[in-house]
Amino acid sequence: MKAWQFTEIDVPLTLTEVETPTPAADEIVVHVRAAGLCHSDVGFIDGTLTPLLPFRPITLGHEIAGTVSAVGSNVTEFTVGQRVGIPATIEDGPGTEKNGGFADEVAVLAKLVVPLPDHVPFDQAAAATDAGLTSYHAVHVQGRVVAGTKVGIIGLGGLGSLGAQAALAAGATVYVAEKNEKVHDFARSLGVEAVSTDIQDFKDAGLDVIIDFAGFGTTTDGAIKTLRRGGRIVQVGLARATATLDLQTLTLNEIELVGSQAGTKQDLVEVLDLIEAGKLKSRITEIGFDEIGEGVGKLERGEVIGRLVAVFG
Repeated sequence: MKAWQFTEIDVPLTLTEVETPTPAADEIVVHVRAAGLCHSDVGFIDGTLTPLLPFRPITLGHEIAGTVSAVGSNVTEFTVGQRVGIPATIEDGPGTEKNGGFADEVAVLAKLVVPLPDHVPFDQAAAATDAGLTSYHAVHVQGRVVAGTKVGIIGLGGLGSLGAQAALAAGATVYVAEKNEKVHDFARSLGVEAVSTDIQDFKDAGLDVIIDFAGFGTTTDGAIKTLRRGGRIVQVGLARATATLDLQTLTLNEIELVGSQAGTKQDLVEVLDLIEAGKLKSRITEIGFDEIGEGVGKLERGEVIGRLVAVFG
């Protein structure tokens, strides 16, 4: 079969012929129907995240949805033809620890896999396996958002837009800060309370939680200066590795600052239920399998709005 593989730092992905996988006793093989492209893939190639990869060449692609094509001898919970998604994970995950989903078939531990609801399309499911569960985890687990919570969302990209929808689905009131005014109408279409270019414009709103999906440092500092006393900031975005923060305001207002990274298998189950219920949807730019290499380049250049997903024939 053909696969898009990472070989060397700063070298584009290479389309290569590789052996079709067969499942170990505790694995299944998934026939890939959709695979999301992620900024982590850019990081693997440009050297930022390369140390996380255990070997090379390696087939990338960690946002995967498809149908089961083979099951290992010890697997009883899945059957051939069943629709499934694979939660993105570093530990034992395809595309990070093992060969991934930028190929026709991918082998994966059965314990990692989640069945797909009948009415969730493969492209939405692929985006949900990473962006969806990451956003949901930040909102519901780390942010503890419930009905009536006043939530600030910083950054309305692929993650932030899903985070806003997850908060709205919980019954929260949502305020969006997004520098790109071209997406403000989209924010309003979601049903948010207000949208601006700067989170500090909502100082008088009494925000309980602010989730920073941008992570430019200045955004986190702005969240500290905006949040109500005793509120919580959830840090997801990492556009900058370090930041200068107003520790005086953080301390005197007893603000809690917590990090949030990825999510769990259960998070994905709940995200898929929201998608099936029509309460959450990714903005997807669809490409074909042969365009994956070019697609990673578009991500690197910032040319993609929402999530980029390769849909296989």
